[in-house]
Amino acid sequence: MNDLEKRLAALREYGIMDTPPEQAFDDLTRLTSFICGTPIALVSLLDSRRQWFKSSIGLAASETPLEHAFCAHAIEQDKVFLVPDATRDKRFASNPLVTGEPKIRFYAGAPLITAEGVAIGTLCAIDRVPRKLSREQQAALTALARQVIWALELRKTVKALSLALAEKKAALREIASLQALLPMCAWCRKVRDDQNFWLRVEDYLAAHSDIQVTHGICPECFAKIEQQFSPSNQPPDQRSSI
Repeated sequence: MNDLEKRLAALREYGIMDTPPEQAFDDLTRLTSFICGTPIALVSLLDSRRQWFKSSIGLAASETPLEHAFCAHAIEQDKVFLVPDATRDKRFASNPLVTGEPKIRFYAGAPLITAEGVAIGTLCAIDRVPRKLSREQQAALTALARQVIWALELRKTVKALSLALAEKKAALREIASLQALLPMCAWCRKVRDDQNFWLRVEDYLAAHSDIQVTHGICPECFAKIEQQFSPSNQPPDQRSSI
C-alpha cells in the first residue's frame, strides 16, 4: 500500500473520523495552546480529500480542503514542522487560510504517527502573528502528539472491549434461551437431560425441579380407552369373557 492507503486504513481502524468531540482530545489541544502560547490548537486528521479536526481550540471550522492544509506538509516530517511566517513562505503565501480567515501566520505541527509508523495527521499550534517556538515548546508539542496517539489507541481498545462484551452478553442470552428449550423425542416423548440421557418427562421434572408428578387419565384419553374396551369393539370369541 502507498502512504495514502496506509493512512486511510489506519483511520478506518481507529473509527475516529466525524465523531463528536471528546474530553481526552480537547484537554490535549488546550494544553498545546497553553504551552505554545497560541490562540489556535488542533488535532487534525487527514483523509483523501480534507483535513478534519477531531478537536479544535480557537477555530470554528470543523474541516478544510486537503489542498489548503498545512498539515499535509507536516505529516511528511518525522519532527515538528515549523512555519514562522506563512506570508514569507512561498508554499503558503497564497493559501486561502493565509490570505483569508483564520489569517494564519505561524504554524507548528507535530505529526501523529501510529505504532506502525503511519502518519495520520498532526497536533498543531497556530497563531495570527509571526513567531517562533523554543526547543522546550517543540519537545512538549512532540510529547503531546504522542499522547494523542495513546488516546486514539485507548479509544480503539475500549471500543473493541465494549463490542466483545456485547457479543458475550448476546451469546449468553442465546445459551440461556437454548437451555430453556426442552429436547423431547418426537416419538416416545422422553426428554434429554444435560448428560444426554433420555428420561421420562416425570423423571426429568423430578430431577430438575421441585415438581412432583402424579398420574391420572384425562377425559379425552379416558374416552378412547373406554371405547377401546367396549364389548362392541371386542372380537366375538372374547365378548363372553368380558
